[in-house]
Amino acid sequence: MPKLPRIFPILALAAATSLGFALSPDPSPLDLNTATPAQLRSLPGMGDAYVRRIIGGRPYTAKNQLVARGVLPQPAYDKISSRIVAKRPAH
Repeated sequence: MPKLPRIFPILALAAATSLGFALSPDPSPLDLNTATPAQLRSLPGMGDAYVRRIIGGRPYTAKNQLVARGVLPQPAYDKISSRIVAKRPAH
């Protein structure tokens, strides 16, 4: 197997960074009850229509209510479920 030049790890790191791969852990999950429209739009597959539906369905006590209430279809929910939470709204 041929040896790779020493610069290869640097190039690989630069390529990964430019493609959007984070070097640190995922950011804190977004709270469905308080996230802004811009924050929700930053989630994979979330366009204006889904964002309006999410905001219109507030408050949520569990994130799976997005599917249970028909706000999002299961495939759209699956794309974002690891990046969201539903903290109980304050009374």
